[in-house]
Amino acid sequence: MLHTMLVVLYFAVLLALSSYGLHRLHLVFLCLRHRREIERAKQMPEVAEEDLPRVTIQLPLFNESTVAARLLDSTARMDYPADKLEIQVLDDSTDETQALVRAHVDRLRERGVDAVYLHRTNRVGYKAGALDEGLKVAKGDLIAIFDADFIPQPSFVRSIVGHFQDPKIGMVQTRWGHLNRDHSVLTKVQALMLDGHHLVENRARYGADLLFNFSGTGGMWRKNAIHEAGGWQHDTLTEDLDLSYRAQLAGWKFVYREDVVSPSELPEDVSALRAQQYRWAKGTVQTARKLLKRVLSSDISFSQRLEAFFHLTPHFAYPLLVTLSVLLLPALVLMPATDTLTMLIVDLPLCVATTGSLAAFYMLAEAAQGRSRLNALTRLPMLIALGTGLAPHLSKAVFEGLRHMAGEFVRTPKQGVNKGRYRARADLPLLETGLCLLSFGATVASIQTGHYFATPFAALFTIGYGYVAMLVAHEQATRRREAAPSLLAASSERPSEPTAAAEQPVGKLAA
Repeated sequence: MLHTMLVVLYFAVLLALSSYGLHRLHLVFLCLRHRREIERAKQMPEVAEEDLPRVTIQLPLFNESTVAARLLDSTARMDYPADKLEIQVLDDSTDETQALVRAHVDRLRERGVDAVYLHRTNRVGYKAGALDEGLKVAKGDLIAIFDADFIPQPSFVRSIVGHFQDPKIGMVQTRWGHLNRDHSVLTKVQALMLDGHHLVENRARYGADLLFNFSGTGGMWRKNAIHEAGGWQHDTLTEDLDLSYRAQLAGWKFVYREDVVSPSELPEDVSALRAQQYRWAKGTVQTARKLLKRVLSSDISFSQRLEAFFHLTPHFAYPLLVTLSVLLLPALVLMPATDTLTMLIVDLPLCVATTGSLAAFYMLAEAAQGRSRLNALTRLPMLIALGTGLAPHLSKAVFEGLRHMAGEFVRTPKQGVNKGRYRARADLPLLETGLCLLSFGATVASIQTGHYFATPFAALFTIGYGYVAMLVAHEQATRRREAAPSLLAASSERPSEPTAAAEQPVGKLAA
């Protein structure tokens, strides 16, 4: 009985994971099938100089002293008529960023730039709240948005503004570039992951006339589209995804421009990456809770509804992956490899689902930007390992998103000119360590029982969990060492007063 239950559960998990793998292959097929439609987006209507619309560029900030000046300077260099361009700095900062940015805006205004500084005394709605406040007083008919770690290119507005000649276009999204792609293995893998999203997912959905989303930055909205969709709402942590679906359900069309690149900075430590991915995972689940039923019952095509389902539920693969990791060892022990049917059930689906679809997906992403497909193949093992290592943390995000709407918007720390100024908090990687040991046991068991198809994947699970656990533990140890001298000095000055850091629970690090 136990054996039968294990087989059924194991197969169910594999089947669910395989469905997401097949979906990736479907996106690759759509990209290849709709190449003409994708290329057609580059043929933007020209706009006479006197007919250029007024544009507002919104720059939402929160404690971004390391990158704020770079962002403001690059935005001020925008190649667009000064009398038709407004720069809104939406600053919720509570540190020195306030004074730094306010002074920078004053200098820009002295140069004739229409720059406006708006500071809120609270963070109601977080980024969505700041964007909404700015929208109320924005002068532009079109609204471009850039996060603090981006470097807007001078040609950005002119490159996409012509699309809005079509009154049905509500948003244009551009591709993200990666300033520090080659900084480390971690950034190389992140770059590949994001390239997959932009150069496969976005291109496929746009080319096939499916619903896709504004990525939160590096894009431009029609102000009326935002208003008619219900405005910025902050009951989810992915306000960009939420608004995107509401706008498209209201009839607005989106355009994706892969040839217009907005460079940005990738997180360089795993704690920052985990914080970023946690927010995206939790927010996507919240958006699915909020809108999926409405999307599936709306008057759109079946293919649009089906793609929306996969678009809004990808993070459920993380708890499935953790479940697979837990089931792998007993499955290998209890199912004899000599049984051909058993090998097909246990080993082959794992092999195909985790490699075939991923290889095709990321090879296309590399080829689309003129890079060698071999780059994707060589980084694929580390990509699988990193995705596995992040799975326990992101599973928590999925369950949190299922239980609660909204929540604290924890922004991703940026490196900029002062590396180490802002840091993400991290819990002790106990779950990752336990899963690493369990996966190591599965690796040994796969060899001893003859399940050789499973051996490389059990090994990758081991490496992934161990890699993330090691990086998080190392970052925490380094920060404790760096904080020790200042804590010692503070305690010697105020021996009778415990410091805030001393009262902080082990495993929680101040940003």
